[in-house]
Amino acid sequence: MSAKKSPEELRNIFQKYAAKEGDPDQLSKDELKLLIQAEFPSLFQGARSLDDLFKELDKNGDGEVSFEEFQVLVKKIAQ
Repeated sequence: MSAKKSPEELRNIFQKYAAKEGDPDQLSKDELKLLIQAEFPSLFQGARSLDDLFKELDKNGDGEVSFEEFQVLVKKIAQ
C-alpha cells in the first residue's frame, strides 16, 4: 500500500479490517496484524514486534486501535 492515500481511502482500508471482529470502529491486535501483513508487509522486517507497535498505537490503553490511533502509523510510514 502506498502511504500516499487519501483520508477516505485510509478510512476504507481501516474499516475493512476493523469490521472482521468486534467493534467495527476499532482494530483488535489480530485485525491490526492482518492489516499490516496485507498493506504494509515490509513494516516488520526489522526487530520491531507487533506487541511493541500495538502498545505504541493504543494510546488510551483500551486494547484496541482507533482510526485516529491508526493514523499515527500511517504518518510514520509516510516519512
